[in-house]
Amino acid sequence: MVTIHPSELAAKIQAGENIELLDVRTPAEFNAVHSEFAKNLPLNDLNAAEYLKVRPRADQPLYVICQSGTRGRKACEALQAAGGTSVINVEGGTAAWIAAGLPVVRGRQVISLERQVRIAAGSLVFASVLLGWFVHPYFLGLAAFVGAGLVFAGITDTCGMGLMLARMPWNRVRTATPASCPVPQNT
Repeated sequence: MVTIHPSELAAKIQAGENIELLDVRTPAEFNAVHSEFAKNLPLNDLNAAEYLKVRPRADQPLYVICQSGTRGRKACEALQAAGGTSVINVEGGTAAWIAAGLPVVRGRQVISLERQVRIAAGSLVFASVLLGWFVHPYFLGLAAFVGAGLVFAGITDTCGMGLMLARMPWNRVRTATPASCPVPQNT
């Protein structure tokens, strides 16, 4: 997979290249902070084949960014599998973009999806241990299930809890663009 460092991408923008930067984080994460040049299409809503059919500059490279690079890599893989050529993942995602001091748009701050997963997993384990101690030992099975899920997520780099949390109402943002529209509005 081809990657690019945020500062290299910023240099292309400063040189006058008209780039297409697709941010695949949740709308809430995107609204909290994003590159000035990005448009949002969450990974959960990405229909790679449909997006490739209607993207505005099909002959130019498509740059993909997320929070730290993992969702961006998954989006790149999906776009390439659907026939996309010249799909490039931004190394380190939005976190690296910010660390490089590049321009961003800031909005209402939210808890990142990664932190939400840690909070949810920790809460489930803590509650199951308490219930196992005070109510019935069978509740310890919930802690084992969460632990197994975290191991699976680490091995496969696919987090079921993260996918579920991304669909929660607090991670959704109402926009004028219908969710089924494959080409999101520029911000």
